[in-house]
Amino acid sequence: MLMDISSEMIHSLLPLFMVGTLGASAFAVGLVEGLAESTALIVKVFSGVLSDYLGKRKSLAVFGYALGALTKPLFAIAQTTGIVLMARLLDRVGKGVRGAPRDALVADIAPPEVRGAAFGLRQSLDTVGAFLGPLLAAGLMLLWADDFRAVFWVAVIPGLLAVALLLFGVREPERHVGEKRGNPIRRENLGRLSGAYWWVVGVGAVFTLARFSEAFLVLRARQAGIAVALVPLVMVTMNVVYAASAYPFGKLSDRMNHKTLLAWGLLVLIAADVVLAMDARWTTVLAGVALWGIHMGMTQGLLATMIADTAPADLRGTAFGFFNMVCGLAMLIASLVAGLLWDRLGAASTFHAGAVFSGIALLGLLRKF
Repeated sequence: MLMDISSEMIHSLLPLFMVGTLGASAFAVGLVEGLAESTALIVKVFSGVLSDYLGKRKSLAVFGYALGALTKPLFAIAQTTGIVLMARLLDRVGKGVRGAPRDALVADIAPPEVRGAAFGLRQSLDTVGAFLGPLLAAGLMLLWADDFRAVFWVAVIPGLLAVALLLFGVREPERHVGEKRGNPIRRENLGRLSGAYWWVVGVGAVFTLARFSEAFLVLRARQAGIAVALVPLVMVTMNVVYAASAYPFGKLSDRMNHKTLLAWGLLVLIAADVVLAMDARWTTVLAGVALWGIHMGMTQGLLATMIADTAPADLRGTAFGFFNMVCGLAMLIASLVAGLLWDRLGAASTFHAGAVFSGIALLGLLRKF
């Protein structure tokens, strides 16, 4: 939560800072973001493998969070787009390094009978940070007359608090300390990742193809005639619903069949797509966005729980790394397709396609019951 507050305070303002203050083009903004997210995807796999090889999750997670926190001053002092690119790449390296080891550490620490609740709580707090960060940034911009650099300096504080909390407040289970480990990506070790695990990876990828980027929710909100200054509140609404629902659904997953809950999550996503495709009135858009948030709360922590349940304990870092990479690539493909449909056929076609993909995923899921 703390690191997300720190990061979103900057990321919610960064495109405006690059274009308005540094004079960058829209292409430069897209290039920076594309390179940054691609870097995070690649690093996630290697960090997960390394955490299994070393048998240590916390040290890698601390390094990843610390790297993310220490990049924040670079944004505040940046005078060129090149400095911003370097800061974003380092920040995404930090995110990639910490992602898989952190999720594996949550799985290691949480008792199996409450693992769903643990991942639901992690997802909920993560999402709380995702809407508190932009709200705090907006408030400080109003207070300090659009002083981007001052806001970026403030973002350093929650980032450092996140590192301190992990460093001094989390103890790693002893079974991962001092044990001799083999190479996790050797054929015999990868062979221990069961068919059940790869099925969850496939389901996660199909879910992502059906969902595409939340950026299209923002574009739909703009079509609804919502003022530009208020459009970010649409994402705040989605994240509030997401944060409020993730923990309760996480707890429910500890007592309910996982495939059943995934099926219900897909039905909610289909409903969200249908509502968003209906028209661009602001009431309709808000209803669709709220349904989208419920779907995220139902499924994202659940998929992480299913990865933890189906992967061997000593290969969880590797398992989360591959899962994150596959879903990230699926998100890239889904967003490209969604953008093409939006440009060629209109906004409604994008959401209709999402509903069709969701229906296909639901049929595939029901065949597994």
